[in-house]
Amino acid sequence: MAFETILYGVEGGVATITLNRPQRHNAFNVRMARELRTAWDAVKADPAVVCAIVTGAGERAFCTGMDVADVADGSAREEAARMEREEGRPFYAFLTAIQNACWKPVITAVNGMVCGGGLHFIADSDLILAAESASFFDTHVKVGLIAGLEPVGLARRMPLEAVLRMALLGGSERMSAQQALSLGLVGELQPPQQLMPRARELAAKIAEHSPTALARSKQAIWESLDVGLHDGLARTWQRIREHTAHPDLAEGSAAFVEKRKPRWAPYTE
Repeated sequence: MAFETILYGVEGGVATITLNRPQRHNAFNVRMARELRTAWDAVKADPAVVCAIVTGAGERAFCTGMDVADVADGSAREEAARMEREEGRPFYAFLTAIQNACWKPVITAVNGMVCGGGLHFIADSDLILAAESASFFDTHVKVGLIAGLEPVGLARRMPLEAVLRMALLGGSERMSAQQALSLGLVGELQPPQQLMPRARELAAKIAEHSPTALARSKQAIWESLDVGLHDGLARTWQRIREHTAHPDLAEGSAAFVEKRKPRWAPYTE
């Protein structure tokens, strides 16, 4: 699968998506949004893919948000408007797995600074690893824009004061990787050279489990955040009841008794 702005590959049940515009600090434009949507569709449809890793090319930046210079171009504006007319939502609403209704687990390996719209990937990720040199900040208010979508997503991941601090300071101070770890925004830190090996290690462990159980577990957890505890538990219980007919339940028990690796049923969305 050939792309211009991202790299995509699958190995050992794991898809790796790399934002590949290092000369622009991996900032996204309309083309990248379209290519990411295609990549997430591939992840959903490929029974060989159990989970995915998202990272950025180079060492300086994971993603610095929307490429303002690119989007300001006349033809790019027209393409953005066309995509919004076709899809009913703006192009930057197709970046992440959750935005594309992909419920396979996602690990985000933050290799450098994350700014503005790049925080969408952080807000919507399942597991987040960061290089020790990574930093996080939001410059929306600095240029007169509302710091809204990304902070609203981040408010489900870390304390409100930390979200407001990032939004209101406008990038005049940056959150370090160590601060992000202490606030729960990321799950662990790694030296830069160990970031992707560790992400692949975690992905391989995830890929050992039932693909269907993984996806349905992720979906139940994320969707519960939208409806509150009571409704979230009720919906999840219904999913559990429906899942009892899935062949992976019998296979998991049989594999345990027979002391062998399970042969899980493939899963697609």
